Amino acid sequence: QVQLVESGGGLVLPGGSLRLSCAASGSIFNIDHMAWYRQAPGKQREYVAAISPAGTTNYADSVKGRFAISTDNAKNTVWLHMNSLNPEDTAVYYCMILMYDPNNIPSDYWGQGTQVTVSP
Repeated sequence: QVQLVESGGGLVLPGGSLRLSCAASGSIFNIDHMAWYRQAPGKQREYVAAISPAGTTNYADSVKGRFAISTDNAKNTVWLHMNSLNPEDTAVYYCMILMYDPNNIPSDYWGQGTQVTVSP
């Protein structure tokens, strides 16, 4: 089993910054990538950013230039640095890890989510 624990959410003013953290523990092996998703009230969950163990990153267009994803492979931890936040960034943010088992079968695991609210 794999557990993902997120932290760092909260209430922030428009234009402000937050840093989310996600620590993975348990039977972790052959990580393909770690990622952040978010879900706003009444909307579907959407992709935010991803990072591979080699450090290759990818971002949704809506957060490019404002958010940065980083990782510490030794600690199986991933961060999401969020700058220039606006009310449209308000959502529950979820961490995800995708791994391949020895039979090359992929499995994804999700955290419980952390609330980010951007409001005056």
